[in-house]
Amino acid sequence: MKVLLIGAGGREHALAWKLSQSSHLDELHAAPGNPGIARLAECHPVRAEDAESLLDLAHTLAADLVVIGPEAPLVAGVGDELRHGGIAVFGPGREAARIEGSKRFAKELMRAAGVPTAQTMSVARPPCVVKVDGLAGGKGVFVCPDQESLDAALREAARLGQPLVIEELLEGEEISLFALADGVNALPLAPARDYKRIGDDDTGPNTGGMGSYSPVPGLEATDVEELVAAVHRPVLAELARRGTPFVGLLYAGLMLTDSGPKVLEFNCRFGDPETQSILPRLQGDLLEALTAAARGDLRSADLTADDQAAVTVVLAGREYPQRGDSGTPINGVDDAEASGALVFHAGTASRGEQLLTNGGRVLNVTAVGPSLEAARERAYAGCAAISFDGMQFRRDIAGREAKVAT
Repeated sequence: MKVLLIGAGGREHALAWKLSQSSHLDELHAAPGNPGIARLAECHPVRAEDAESLLDLAHTLAADLVVIGPEAPLVAGVGDELRHGGIAVFGPGREAARIEGSKRFAKELMRAAGVPTAQTMSVARPPCVVKVDGLAGGKGVFVCPDQESLDAALREAARLGQPLVIEELLEGEEISLFALADGVNALPLAPARDYKRIGDDDTGPNTGGMGSYSPVPGLEATDVEELVAAVHRPVLAELARRGTPFVGLLYAGLMLTDSGPKVLEFNCRFGDPETQSILPRLQGDLLEALTAAARGDLRSADLTADDQAAVTVVLAGREYPQRGDSGTPINGVDDAEASGALVFHAGTASRGEQLLTNGGRVLNVTAVGPSLEAARERAYAGCAAISFDGMQFRRDIAGREAKVAT
């Protein structure tokens, strides 16, 4: 098969890494890709939102499948344009992708489907959560336990210039649960947990994600199946009933509260950086499963997770999340990989042989081990091998969970 992967981040590098292991793969292409992806695929300088150029590229390559990584092109309807052009696509169309593109739409959809979620508040008062309605690169959610944080959130949200959704503040353990969807059926992947805040102990502003780990201790296969039955399948059925079936990756951000699981958010694509911790544990042929979903029948697909644990640590630029970093030399990636870590490029560029920063989240360092503690130690050993001016990262990814598990 010839596959075209759309995107340029760490999630797409992880997808390229896993897809490249498929026995069904003949050629892997990426648009636009990054220096890490370029080691696995032929990269083409086409923007992820440029539907017309992507369609031309897919036809030129005679691509058998296009996999769309980021949310922005999905919400913009790139999947629809490709499908209308006769291309098989893993990724929902514009109407189904509204589940991430509009918080208000997602709330209405969940009410219609009977899916438990946080209650919407008519007035912003603490404690609450303030969310901008549309896409904000993972930075449009503000947790407000008191009036001071609420005032700051409302000021920042106003700067983003979007309608707001105000929700009750839920308490409990948060998890990310992905399921491949073919429009009707859902095939769950291993659950993961990510870290949204920039600083240790969940301090500072929200980011696109500073680290993740999988599996989630205490969450068994039967629990996952119950969650998918209560959350993913009703939403898929409701979208199908409306004539906008969801084909792609349906990501549910869940809070496991004392009164049961509740949905914090839905996303219409693989999560970042959870994907970087989930895929190294995945057994089975991912390309085969994505192709089955795109063709509308996942029933025979088989993807399970092994008994290993995986931990991912995000290396970010000095001023992230306020702004990205560009042109700073990066050293030590080969040393980190030689130590056994997987290094996924998230925001990088190259000048000759020199790797450079080119974004806010620059690299994702992932390691696998027989336990969370072992995977965590290996991931941080990989981080220690890498350096660039201003590099910052959280030092507590999976720390509490690794201690509990030992």
